[in-house]
Amino acid sequence: MAAPVYNASMPEGGDPLTVDVNAQFVGYEYNYVYIVACTFIVFMILPGIGLLYSGLTRRKSAMALLFQAFMVLAVSTFQWLFWGYSLAYSRDGGPFIGTLKNFGLMEVLVAPSPGSAVLPEVVFCLFQLLFCACTVMIVVGGTFERGAILPSLIFSFWWATVVYCPLARWTWSSNGWLYNLPAIDFAGGGPVHIASGVSALAYALVLGKRRDYGAPSFRKPHNTTLIFLGTVLIWTGWLGFNGGSSLNASMRAMVAVFNTNTAGCTGILGWVLVDMIKHRGKFSIVGACEGAIAGLVGITPAAGCVSFWLAACIGFITAVVCSLLQNVNEWIGVDEGLDVFKLHGIGGMVGAFLTGLFASQKISALDGSSLAPGAIDGNGVQVGKQIAEICAISSYSFVVTCALLLILKYIPGMNLRVSEEAELLGLDQTEFFDEQIGDWSITEGSTSPTLIGVSQNSSGSITKEECQVKGSGV
Repeated sequence: MAAPVYNASMPEGGDPLTVDVNAQFVGYEYNYVYIVACTFIVFMILPGIGLLYSGLTRRKSAMALLFQAFMVLAVSTFQWLFWGYSLAYSRDGGPFIGTLKNFGLMEVLVAPSPGSAVLPEVVFCLFQLLFCACTVMIVVGGTFERGAILPSLIFSFWWATVVYCPLARWTWSSNGWLYNLPAIDFAGGGPVHIASGVSALAYALVLGKRRDYGAPSFRKPHNTTLIFLGTVLIWTGWLGFNGGSSLNASMRAMVAVFNTNTAGCTGILGWVLVDMIKHRGKFSIVGACEGAIAGLVGITPAAGCVSFWLAACIGFITAVVCSLLQNVNEWIGVDEGLDVFKLHGIGGMVGAFLTGLFASQKISALDGSSLAPGAIDGNGVQVGKQIAEICAISSYSFVVTCALLLILKYIPGMNLRVSEEAELLGLDQTEFFDEQIGDWSITEGSTSPTLIGVSQNSSGSITKEECQVKGSGV
Protein backbone atom coordinates (compact mmCIF):
# COMPACT_ATOMS: atom_id res chain seq x y z
CA MET A 1 0.00 0.00 0.00
CA ALA A 2 1.43 3.36 -1.05
CA ALA A 3 2.09 5.98 1.61
CA PRO A 4 -0.06 9.14 1.59
CA VAL A 5 1.14 11.84 -0.81
CA TYR A 6 0.76 15.59 -0.30
CA ASN A 7 -1.34 17.27 -3.00
CA ALA A 8 -0.63 20.99 -3.31
CA SER A 9 -4.04 21.55 -4.89
CA MET A 10 -5.63 20.35 -1.62
CA PRO A 11 -3.33 21.83 1.06
CA GLU A 12 -5.75 20.96 3.87
CA GLY A 13 -5.97 17.34 2.79
CA GLY A 14 -9.32 17.56 1.06
CA ASP A 15 -12.82 18.84 1.74
CA PRO A 16 -14.38 16.61 4.43
CA LEU A 17 -17.84 17.55 3.13
CA THR A 18 -17.20 15.85 -0.19
CA VAL A 19 -14.47 13.23 0.40
CA ASP A 20 -13.37 10.88 3.15
CA VAL A 21 -10.15 12.57 4.31
CA ASN A 22 -9.36 9.59 6.55
CA ALA A 23 -9.08 7.24 3.56
CA GLN A 24 -5.59 8.48 2.63
CA PHE A 25 -4.23 7.15 5.94
CA VAL A 26 -5.91 3.74 5.87
CA GLY A 27 -3.31 1.15 6.88
CA TYR A 28 -1.09 3.83 8.45
CA GLU A 29 -3.27 4.84 11.39
CA TYR A 30 -0.93 3.22 13.91
CA ASN A 31 1.71 5.86 13.15
CA TYR A 32 -0.37 8.84 14.18
CA VAL A 33 -1.90 6.99 17.12
CA TYR A 34 1.64 6.36 18.37
CA ILE A 35 2.71 9.98 17.88
CA VAL A 36 -0.41 11.29 19.64
CA ALA A 37 0.40 8.99 22.58
CA CYS A 38 3.98 10.34 22.60
CA THR A 39 2.57 13.88 22.58
CA PHE A 40 0.54 13.17 25.71
CA ILE A 41 3.67 11.83 27.39
CA VAL A 42 5.84 14.79 26.33
CA PHE A 43 3.38 17.11 28.07
CA MET A 44 4.67 15.77 31.41
CA ILE A 45 7.99 17.51 30.81
CA LEU A 46 6.50 20.96 31.41
CA PRO A 47 5.17 20.38 34.95
CA GLY A 48 8.29 18.28 35.53
CA ILE A 49 10.54 21.24 34.77
CA GLY A 50 8.34 23.42 36.95
CA LEU A 51 8.69 21.04 39.90
CA LEU A 52 12.42 20.57 39.33
CA TYR A 53 13.11 24.30 39.15
CA SER A 54 10.82 24.97 42.10
CA GLY A 55 12.65 22.42 44.24
CA LEU A 56 16.06 23.77 43.29
CA THR A 57 15.23 27.35 44.18
CA ARG A 58 14.86 28.84 47.65
CA ARG A 59 11.40 28.60 49.14
CA LYS A 60 10.58 32.30 48.85
CA SER A 61 10.67 32.18 45.02
CA ALA A 62 9.64 28.57 44.37
CA MET A 63 6.04 29.22 43.31
CA ALA A 64 7.09 31.59 40.51
CA LEU A 65 8.68 28.76 38.54
CA LEU A 66 5.66 26.47 38.94
CA PHE A 67 3.46 29.26 37.60
CA GLN A 68 5.71 29.87 34.62
CA ALA A 69 5.59 26.20 33.57
CA PHE A 70 1.93 26.63 32.61
CA MET A 71 2.26 30.21 31.40
CA VAL A 72 5.09 29.29 29.06
CA LEU A 73 2.92 26.54 27.57
CA ALA A 74 0.13 29.06 27.04
CA VAL A 75 2.39 31.68 25.45
CA SER A 76 4.21 29.13 23.29
CA THR A 77 0.92 27.69 22.06
CA PHE A 78 -0.27 31.13 21.01
CA GLN A 79 3.05 31.85 19.29
CA TRP A 80 2.94 28.49 17.47
CA LEU A 81 -0.64 29.09 16.30
CA PHE A 82 0.13 32.68 15.34
CA TRP A 83 3.25 32.21 13.20
CA GLY A 84 5.72 29.88 14.91
CA TYR A 85 4.73 26.71 13.04
CA SER A 86 4.82 28.54 9.72
CA LEU A 87 8.25 30.05 10.35
CA ALA A 88 9.68 26.65 11.24
CA TYR A 89 7.90 24.22 8.93
CA SER A 90 6.17 25.97 6.02
CA ARG A 91 6.74 23.98 2.84
CA ASP A 92 8.13 27.03 1.06
CA GLY A 93 10.84 29.34 2.36
CA GLY A 94 14.59 29.04 2.50
CA PRO A 95 17.26 27.19 4.48
CA PHE A 96 17.21 29.64 7.41
CA ILE A 97 13.56 30.60 7.98
CA GLY A 98 10.15 29.71 6.65
CA THR A 99 7.46 32.02 5.34
CA LEU A 100 4.07 33.08 6.68
CA LYS A 101 2.22 30.77 4.30
CA ASN A 102 0.72 28.94 7.27
CA PHE A 103 0.16 32.10 9.35
CA GLY A 104 -2.56 31.37 11.90
CA LEU A 105 -2.32 27.70 10.85
CA MET A 106 -3.88 28.48 7.48
CA GLU A 107 -4.01 25.34 5.30
CA VAL A 108 -2.92 23.18 8.25
CA LEU A 109 -5.31 20.31 8.82
CA VAL A 110 -5.15 16.66 7.69
CA ALA A 111 -2.85 16.60 4.67
CA PRO A 112 0.33 14.49 4.96
CA SER A 113 2.72 16.56 7.09
CA PRO A 114 6.02 18.08 5.92
CA GLY A 115 7.84 16.05 8.57
CA SER A 116 6.39 12.64 7.75
CA ALA A 117 3.92 11.61 5.07
CA VAL A 118 2.27 9.07 7.40
CA LEU A 119 1.22 11.79 9.88
CA PRO A 120 -1.67 14.21 9.38
CA GLU A 121 -0.26 17.72 9.60
CA VAL A 122 -2.34 18.57 12.67
CA VAL A 123 -0.63 15.74 14.61
CA PHE A 124 2.84 16.82 13.47
CA CYS A 125 2.06 20.43 14.38
CA LEU A 126 0.92 19.52 17.91
CA PHE A 127 3.91 17.29 18.59
CA GLN A 128 6.35 19.99 17.47
CA LEU A 129 4.49 22.60 19.53
CA LEU A 130 5.42 20.81 22.72
CA PHE A 131 9.08 20.73 21.64
CA CYS A 132 8.95 24.52 21.38
CA ALA A 133 7.19 24.94 24.75
CA CYS A 134 9.62 22.64 26.59
CA THR A 135 12.61 24.47 25.12
CA VAL A 136 11.28 27.88 26.15
CA MET A 137 10.62 26.61 29.68
CA ILE A 138 14.21 25.42 29.98
CA VAL A 139 15.42 28.91 28.98
CA VAL A 140 13.24 30.55 31.64
CA GLY A 141 15.51 28.91 34.22
CA GLY A 142 17.92 31.77 33.53
CA THR A 143 15.56 34.14 35.38
CA PHE A 144 16.22 32.24 38.63
CA GLU A 145 15.05 34.21 41.70
CA ARG A 146 15.35 37.71 40.23
CA GLY A 147 13.64 37.79 36.84
CA ALA A 148 10.24 39.47 36.65
CA ILE A 149 7.50 37.14 35.40
CA LEU A 150 5.62 39.34 32.91
CA PRO A 151 8.76 40.41 30.98
CA SER A 152 9.88 36.76 30.90
CA LEU A 153 6.61 35.79 29.20
CA ILE A 154 7.00 38.54 26.60
CA PHE A 155 10.58 37.38 26.11
CA SER A 156 9.30 33.81 25.67
CA PHE A 157 7.08 34.79 22.75
CA TRP A 158 9.86 36.61 20.94
CA TRP A 159 12.59 34.08 21.80
CA ALA A 160 10.48 31.32 20.27
CA THR A 161 10.10 33.51 17.18
CA VAL A 162 13.66 34.69 16.58
CA VAL A 163 15.67 31.81 18.10
CA TYR A 164 13.75 28.54 18.32
CA CYS A 165 11.85 28.70 15.02
CA PRO A 166 14.93 29.47 12.88
CA LEU A 167 16.93 26.72 14.62
CA ALA A 168 14.11 24.19 14.15
CA ARG A 169 14.05 25.23 10.49
CA TRP A 170 17.80 24.72 10.11
CA THR A 171 17.74 21.30 11.74
CA TRP A 172 14.48 19.54 10.86
CA SER A 173 12.92 21.18 7.79
CA SER A 174 13.80 19.45 4.53
CA ASN A 175 14.86 22.92 3.34
CA GLY A 176 17.10 23.60 6.36
CA TRP A 177 20.82 24.05 5.85
CA LEU A 178 21.86 21.83 8.79
CA TYR A 179 19.39 19.17 7.63
CA ASN A 180 21.03 19.16 4.23
CA LEU A 181 24.63 19.45 5.49
CA PRO A 182 23.74 16.98 7.05
CA ALA A 183 24.19 17.31 10.79
CA ILE A 184 22.70 14.38 12.70
CA ASP A 185 20.19 15.53 15.29
CA PHE A 186 17.51 12.95 15.95
CA ALA A 187 15.46 14.70 18.64
CA GLY A 188 16.86 18.15 19.43
CA GLY A 189 20.39 18.22 20.81
CA GLY A 190 20.87 21.54 19.00
CA PRO A 191 17.55 23.42 18.79
CA VAL A 192 16.36 22.22 22.20
CA HIS A 193 19.34 21.69 24.49
CA ILE A 194 22.29 23.67 23.18
CA ALA A 195 20.02 26.59 22.31
CA SER A 196 18.19 26.62 25.65
CA GLY A 197 21.35 26.16 27.73
CA VAL A 198 23.26 28.94 25.99
CA SER A 199 20.21 31.23 26.02
CA ALA A 200 19.66 30.68 29.75
CA LEU A 201 23.29 31.68 30.28
CA ALA A 202 22.68 34.85 28.26
CA TYR A 203 19.56 35.63 30.30
CA ALA A 204 21.44 35.22 33.58
CA LEU A 205 24.30 37.38 32.26
CA VAL A 206 22.00 40.24 31.24
CA LEU A 207 20.07 40.12 34.55
CA GLY A 208 23.25 40.17 36.60
CA LYS A 209 24.04 38.29 39.78
CA ARG A 210 21.55 37.82 42.58
CA ARG A 211 21.82 39.94 45.67
CA ASP A 212 24.43 38.51 48.08
CA TYR A 213 25.52 36.03 45.41
CA GLY A 214 28.06 33.57 46.76
CA ALA A 215 26.51 32.93 50.17
CA PRO A 216 26.61 29.20 51.06
CA SER A 217 22.81 29.01 51.28
CA PHE A 218 22.50 29.92 47.59
CA ARG A 219 23.48 26.39 46.61
CA LYS A 220 20.94 24.66 48.87
CA PRO A 221 17.66 23.55 47.21
CA HIS A 222 14.59 24.11 49.38
CA ASN A 223 12.82 20.81 48.56
CA THR A 224 14.57 17.66 47.40
CA THR A 225 11.26 15.82 47.03
CA LEU A 226 10.11 18.27 44.35
CA ILE A 227 13.42 17.80 42.55
CA PHE A 228 12.94 14.03 42.53
CA LEU A 229 9.31 14.22 41.37
CA GLY A 230 10.19 16.75 38.69
CA THR A 231 12.97 14.53 37.39
CA VAL A 232 10.63 11.52 37.25
CA LEU A 233 8.12 13.48 35.14
CA ILE A 234 10.86 14.84 32.88
CA TRP A 235 12.33 11.37 32.37
CA THR A 236 8.91 9.93 31.55
CA GLY A 237 8.20 12.75 29.13
CA TRP A 238 11.60 12.31 27.53
CA LEU A 239 10.71 8.76 26.51
CA GLY A 240 7.92 10.24 24.40
CA PHE A 241 10.09 13.16 23.33
CA ASN A 242 12.80 10.96 21.83
CA GLY A 243 10.58 8.00 21.02
CA GLY A 244 8.25 10.14 18.91
CA SER A 245 11.03 11.93 17.06
CA SER A 246 11.12 9.19 14.44
CA LEU A 247 7.69 10.60 13.43
CA ASN A 248 6.42 7.06 12.88
CA ALA A 249 5.90 3.84 14.82
CA SER A 250 8.91 2.04 13.34
CA MET A 251 11.51 -0.19 14.97
CA ARG A 252 13.78 2.86 15.05
CA ALA A 253 11.32 4.51 17.44
CA MET A 254 11.44 1.49 19.72
CA VAL A 255 15.24 1.59 19.79
CA ALA A 256 15.12 5.32 20.54
CA VAL A 257 12.96 4.70 23.61
CA PHE A 258 15.30 1.96 24.85
CA ASN A 259 18.37 4.13 24.27
CA THR A 260 16.79 7.05 26.08
CA ASN A 261 16.14 5.05 29.22
CA THR A 262 19.59 3.46 29.03
CA ALA A 263 21.38 6.81 28.80
CA GLY A 264 19.38 8.23 31.70
CA CYS A 265 20.41 5.29 33.86
CA THR A 266 24.10 5.40 32.95
CA GLY A 267 23.97 9.17 33.47
CA ILE A 268 22.97 8.51 37.08
CA LEU A 269 25.84 6.05 37.46
CA GLY A 270 28.35 8.51 36.03
CA TRP A 271 27.30 11.45 38.19
CA VAL A 272 27.00 9.42 41.40
CA LEU A 273 30.45 7.94 40.79
CA VAL A 274 31.97 11.41 40.54
CA ASP A 275 30.07 12.50 43.66
CA MET A 276 31.35 9.51 45.61
CA ILE A 277 34.92 10.31 44.66
CA LYS A 278 34.56 14.02 45.48
CA HIS A 279 32.64 13.50 48.73
CA ARG A 280 34.36 10.40 50.09
CA GLY A 281 31.67 7.83 49.46
CA LYS A 282 28.63 9.98 50.22
CA PHE A 283 25.62 10.27 47.94
CA SER A 284 23.37 13.06 46.68
CA ILE A 285 19.78 12.73 45.47
CA VAL A 286 20.11 16.05 43.65
CA GLY A 287 23.29 14.74 42.01
CA ALA A 288 21.52 11.56 40.89
CA CYS A 289 18.71 13.66 39.38
CA GLU A 290 21.21 15.90 37.59
CA GLY A 291 22.99 12.81 36.31
CA ALA A 292 19.76 11.44 34.86
CA ILE A 293 19.05 14.72 33.08
CA ALA A 294 22.61 14.95 31.77
CA GLY A 295 22.35 11.44 30.34
CA LEU A 296 18.99 12.22 28.74
CA VAL A 297 20.36 15.42 27.22
CA GLY A 298 23.39 13.61 25.83
CA ILE A 299 21.38 10.89 24.10
CA THR A 300 18.79 13.22 22.55
CA PRO A 301 20.57 13.84 19.22
CA ALA A 302 21.65 10.19 18.99
CA ALA A 303 18.67 8.24 20.36
CA GLY A 304 17.60 6.79 17.01
CA CYS A 305 21.10 6.50 15.58
CA VAL A 306 23.26 4.47 17.98
CA SER A 307 23.40 0.95 19.37
CA PHE A 308 22.40 0.15 22.96
CA TRP A 309 25.88 0.00 24.46
CA LEU A 310 27.01 3.17 22.73
CA ALA A 311 23.89 4.88 24.09
CA ALA A 312 25.03 3.75 27.53
CA CYS A 313 28.46 5.26 26.86
CA ILE A 314 26.95 8.56 25.72
CA GLY A 315 24.85 8.88 28.88
CA PHE A 316 27.77 8.01 31.14
CA ILE A 317 30.29 10.29 29.43
CA THR A 318 27.91 13.26 29.28
CA ALA A 319 27.08 12.97 32.99
CA VAL A 320 30.73 12.67 34.00
CA VAL A 321 31.69 15.73 31.94
CA CYS A 322 28.82 17.81 33.36
CA SER A 323 29.58 16.69 36.93
CA LEU A 324 33.25 17.58 36.60
CA LEU A 325 32.15 21.05 35.45
CA GLN A 326 30.14 21.57 38.64
CA ASN A 327 31.66 25.01 39.20
CA VAL A 328 31.56 26.24 35.60
CA ASN A 329 29.29 29.17 36.48
CA GLU A 330 31.78 30.40 39.07
CA TRP A 331 34.63 30.02 36.57
CA ILE A 332 32.90 32.21 33.99
CA GLY A 333 31.47 34.59 36.58
CA VAL A 334 27.77 34.21 35.73
CA ASP A 335 25.04 33.54 38.30
CA GLU A 336 23.08 30.83 36.48
CA GLY A 337 21.85 29.05 39.56
CA LEU A 338 19.77 26.25 38.01
CA ASP A 339 22.72 24.83 36.01
CA VAL A 340 20.79 25.06 32.75
CA PHE A 341 23.92 25.94 30.81
CA LYS A 342 25.90 23.10 32.35
CA LEU A 343 23.29 20.38 31.90
CA HIS A 344 21.61 21.43 28.66
CA GLY A 345 24.20 23.63 26.97
CA ILE A 346 27.39 21.69 27.67
CA GLY A 347 25.52 18.36 27.87
CA GLY A 348 23.96 19.06 24.47
CA MET A 349 27.36 19.88 22.97
CA VAL A 350 28.87 16.66 24.32
CA GLY A 351 25.92 14.64 23.00
CA ALA A 352 26.09 16.25 19.54
CA PHE A 353 29.83 15.54 19.31
CA LEU A 354 29.47 11.93 20.43
CA THR A 355 26.65 11.47 17.91
CA GLY A 356 29.15 12.25 15.16
CA LEU A 357 31.43 9.55 16.53
CA PHE A 358 28.91 6.80 17.27
CA ALA A 359 26.00 7.18 14.81
CA SER A 360 25.38 3.99 12.87
CA GLN A 361 23.37 3.70 9.68
CA LYS A 362 22.45 0.17 10.73
CA ILE A 363 20.37 1.70 13.52
CA SER A 364 18.98 4.69 11.62
CA ALA A 365 17.89 2.39 8.77
CA LEU A 366 15.47 0.64 11.14
CA ASP A 367 12.77 3.06 9.97
CA GLY A 368 13.19 1.73 6.45
CA SER A 369 14.59 4.86 4.84
CA SER A 370 17.09 6.88 6.93
CA LEU A 371 20.87 6.59 6.76
CA ALA A 372 22.95 8.44 9.36
CA PRO A 373 26.54 7.15 9.36
CA GLY A 374 29.08 8.54 11.81
CA ALA A 375 32.80 8.02 12.34
CA ILE A 376 32.15 4.49 13.60
CA ASP A 377 30.93 3.67 10.07
CA GLY A 378 34.01 5.24 8.49
CA ASN A 379 32.37 8.63 7.93
CA GLY A 380 34.82 10.69 9.98
CA VAL A 381 33.80 13.96 8.34
CA GLN A 382 30.52 13.70 10.28
CA VAL A 383 32.35 14.81 13.43
CA GLY A 384 33.25 18.06 11.71
CA LYS A 385 29.64 18.57 10.65
CA GLN A 386 28.51 18.06 14.23
CA ILE A 387 31.02 20.65 15.41
CA ALA A 388 29.66 23.04 12.79
CA GLU A 389 26.17 22.51 14.21
CA ILE A 390 27.41 23.12 17.76
CA CYS A 391 29.19 26.34 16.83
CA ALA A 392 26.36 27.69 14.67
CA ILE A 393 23.57 27.02 17.15
CA SER A 394 25.44 28.11 20.28
CA SER A 395 26.72 31.36 18.78
CA TYR A 396 23.39 32.26 17.16
CA SER A 397 21.46 31.50 20.36
CA PHE A 398 23.76 33.50 22.60
CA VAL A 399 24.05 36.59 20.40
CA VAL A 400 20.38 36.81 19.44
CA THR A 401 19.19 36.16 23.00
CA CYS A 402 21.45 38.90 24.37
CA ALA A 403 20.25 41.30 21.67
CA LEU A 404 16.60 40.49 22.37
CA LEU A 405 17.01 40.97 26.12
CA LEU A 406 18.83 44.27 25.71
CA ILE A 407 16.06 45.54 23.43
CA LEU A 408 13.42 44.54 26.00
CA LYS A 409 15.50 45.97 28.85
CA TYR A 410 15.41 49.47 27.41
CA ILE A 411 11.69 49.52 26.62
CA PRO A 412 10.04 51.86 29.16
CA GLY A 413 8.27 49.88 31.88
CA MET A 414 9.84 46.59 30.83
CA ASN A 415 11.84 45.78 33.95
CA LEU A 416 13.50 42.42 33.31
CA ARG A 417 14.68 42.22 36.91
CA VAL A 418 12.56 42.69 40.02
CA SER A 419 13.40 45.38 42.54
CA GLU A 420 15.93 44.79 45.28
CA GLU A 421 13.14 44.71 47.85
CA ALA A 422 11.18 42.14 45.82
CA GLU A 423 14.26 39.98 45.48
CA LEU A 424 14.84 40.20 49.24
CA LEU A 425 11.27 39.20 50.11
CA GLY A 426 11.02 36.64 47.31
CA LEU A 427 9.09 36.53 44.05
CA ASP A 428 6.25 34.54 45.59
CA GLN A 429 5.34 37.32 48.00
CA THR A 430 5.76 40.19 45.55
CA GLU A 431 4.41 38.67 42.29
CA PHE A 432 1.41 36.72 43.64
CA PHE A 433 -1.53 37.41 45.91
CA ASP A 434 -2.75 35.25 48.79
CA GLU A 435 -0.73 32.18 47.77
CA GLN A 436 2.52 30.60 48.84
CA ILE A 437 4.49 27.37 48.71
CA GLY A 438 4.12 25.18 51.79
CA ASP A 439 2.23 25.57 55.05
CA TRP A 440 0.46 28.86 55.80
CA SER A 441 1.18 28.36 59.51
CA ILE A 442 4.71 29.61 58.92
CA THR A 443 3.52 33.16 58.38
CA GLU A 444 -0.03 33.00 59.73
CA GLY A 445 -0.94 35.86 62.02
CA SER A 446 1.89 38.05 60.81
CA THR A 447 1.32 41.12 58.67
CA SER A 448 4.94 41.23 57.56
CA PRO A 449 7.73 38.70 57.01
CA THR A 450 9.38 37.41 60.19
CA LEU A 451 13.12 37.96 60.07
CA ILE A 452 15.44 35.33 61.48
CA GLY A 453 19.10 34.53 61.66
CA VAL A 454 20.11 38.19 61.79
CA SER A 455 22.40 40.36 63.85
CA GLN A 456 21.43 43.71 65.29
CA ASN A 457 23.46 46.89 65.35
CA SER A 458 24.08 48.95 68.47
CA SER A 459 20.70 50.65 68.22
CA GLY A 460 18.90 47.31 68.13
CA SER A 461 17.63 47.82 64.58
CA ILE A 462 18.06 45.36 61.75
CA THR A 463 19.66 46.53 58.54
CA LYS A 464 18.28 45.45 55.17
CA GLU A 465 21.64 43.94 54.27
CA GLU A 466 21.56 41.68 57.33
CA CYS A 467 18.03 40.29 57.12
CA GLN A 468 16.75 37.01 55.84
CA VAL A 469 13.13 36.03 55.51
CA LYS A 470 11.72 33.25 57.64
CA GLY A 471 10.48 30.34 55.58
CA SER A 472 12.43 31.49 52.52
CA GLY A 473 14.55 28.37 52.45
CA VAL A 474 17.68 30.47 52.88
